[in-house]
Amino acid sequence: MAMKSVLVPVEDNEGMQATLQTALAFGRRFGSCMEAVATLPLIDNYIVGEMVPLWPPAQTGTADSSRDALMLFERFMEENGVQRRERAPEGPSWTVRDGALLGDSAVAAHARVFDITVVGRPGAGAAGPRLSLLEAVLFESGRPILMAPPGGPPERGAIGETVLIAWNCSTETARAVSMAMPILVQARRIRILTVEGATVPGPSGDELVRRLRLDGVEADAVTVQPGGRSQGEATLDHAASFGADLIIKGAYTQSRLRQMIFGGVTSHILSASTVPVLFAH
Repeated sequence: MAMKSVLVPVEDNEGMQATLQTALAFGRRFGSCMEAVATLPLIDNYIVGEMVPLWPPAQTGTADSSRDALMLFERFMEENGVQRRERAPEGPSWTVRDGALLGDSAVAAHARVFDITVVGRPGAGAAGPRLSLLEAVLFESGRPILMAPPGGPPERGAIGETVLIAWNCSTETARAVSMAMPILVQARRIRILTVEGATVPGPSGDELVRRLRLDGVEADAVTVQPGGRSQGEATLDHAASFGADLIIKGAYTQSRLRQMIFGGVTSHILSASTVPVLFAH
């Protein structure tokens, strides 16, 4: 079991450095080949004379922006001593996908043949990483994503040594745990966290502990009360107190529309997590 192929969509945004740092930390831990693909930047389009956004949002880009984004990735890898795949068949390496810039859905389709895709935590402004790209890969690739926080990986550079599984008993989280097994078998500490009121009918955290033990993976299970906090806040607070360097979570157990209106654990983690998060849907 391994995480040998890592896709890194690259573009000019404020979170790109943190995304590259996170991809590199992950690639070094698992001896992965990190492949960069240049993406089309998103632009807002409005019907002339009306402030009504067209849907889906249009994307546009140039050959220059493609070269700049890929050069940023190449320079970062070279400065950090990572060799091209052709020169380093074993251990961490990098390569680039040449050709036209890809829109969100095309990136998601390309991601289907990778173990994981690294994307930045969506930003509030136009200059930050885009939620549209994250959601496209999450919903259309059939593969997990690793969301890089704005500050990059933890200071010690580890990803996957101390893991918090945000367990809500759902199909989505069960899928995330299954896809993360190559990470879990190498982790030093694993905690399965259940927040009261943030679950659906399904197996308990203790049942997941017993199941993981069959694969040689040791974990403990904890249930906490929100205590006046939102369920998302309770999750991130516990991740911090546990010293987690990675959170594993199923994304959007509730619908995206419901979370936009009422909030939800996924929405809070998307906006506030300071550690990398592995999401699957």
